[in-house]
Amino acid sequence: MPRGKPSPKLAITVDADVHDRVLDAAAAEGLSVSAWMTSAARRALLVRDGLAAVADWEAEHGSLTEAELSAAHSRVAAQVGAVSARPKKRSA
Repeated sequence: MPRGKPSPKLAITVDADVHDRVLDAAAAEGLSVSAWMTSAARRALLVRDGLAAVADWEAEHGSLTEAELSAAHSRVAAQVGAVSARPKKRSA
């Protein structure tokens, strides 16, 4: 019997072109496919939660202005640039 809390497993089917790109991306980042897919799912869920939070905020306070959207885009672009400038993980 496995010790600790084993991770649940998913069986998924993806298009061939996505499969190849996932393998390439995982290898480029020095990650297993499982680790890469978990990271990608976390990012997708974070985006989804963020969009839901914005929709909730706008429902209560009204739509964001163009100036607010522009400032948000600039802030996200700066953060994405900072993340992509970090050195990539390599497995030992």
